[in-house]
Amino acid sequence: MNDHDQSPSQISGRAAIGAISLNLIITFAEIIGGIAAGSLALLSDALHNFSDVVALTMSWIAQRIARQPKTPKYTFGMKRAEILVAAINAVVLVVVCVYLINGAIERLHHLTVPTGSIMIILGSLGFLANAGGTIILRSHIHHNLNLKSAYLHLLGDAGCSLGVVIGGIAIQLWSVAWIDPVITGVIAVYVLWGSYRILKDAVNIMMMGAPLSVSIDEIDALLRKIPGVDNVHHVHLWQLSETDIHFEAHVGVSDMLVSKTEEIVRTIESELSTRFGIHHVTIQCECDRCGQQRLVIP
Repeated sequence: MNDHDQSPSQISGRAAIGAISLNLIITFAEIIGGIAAGSLALLSDALHNFSDVVALTMSWIAQRIARQPKTPKYTFGMKRAEILVAAINAVVLVVVCVYLINGAIERLHHLTVPTGSIMIILGSLGFLANAGGTIILRSHIHHNLNLKSAYLHLLGDAGCSLGVVIGGIAIQLWSVAWIDPVITGVIAVYVLWGSYRILKDAVNIMMMGAPLSVSIDEIDALLRKIPGVDNVHHVHLWQLSETDIHFEAHVGVSDMLVSKTEEIVRTIESELSTRFGIHHVTIQCECDRCGQQRLVIP
């Protein structure tokens, strides 16, 4: 695939490297600051930031792999590399969030007052870095589950960093020790929910599930209205990637010339593309072969 084939949902290498470098710097700064300040929130933010580095690196590599051309071995290309990485990133986030929630609960039983000033300074830097990363990715996430998972990493970290700042201010003003683990737990739960949704979508695609945006019943009703279509059966509907939907089916027709069936197939392709955004359609026309009289999902 050439450079001019790059879709709007793909992020450039320069932008990815910039976001990765920024998060790596913040990670080391927050690790040192978290140890010095005795702040679990800062250390959890550092852990989140490091997971961002991993997520962004994997997402960028997956994009490069997904752009590879089809081969005799991989006849669909490597498009699902991004879905696989999205699932891996989501699982990593789930593990990190569970670890942070456990750490927050333990900290509530052994309260200490962190150094608020360090939390405010490093939390502010972390927020600016992550907010910048989300701005870079924002315009690329709408049709790319891989980048959406990386975006969620950064968004969660931006919230976590903001929570660190708020916690630091509260500690400076009132010496409130419990605010540090509570903020950590709340943000971890929020990111955990978003991670679950991404993992659910990724698994559905990898298991060749029908896209939630397309109804089999609506396709059935649509195809039945096309002149020449007697029945539709042996239906398969799945997603190769987030934007690449495939449909295949056997279409029962009357005994007719092959050239006439081509007209029916072209009409089906046009209708599925216009109504449902399905651009990969495989139709097998047949006459009294399978004996099916209605749409059947095998």
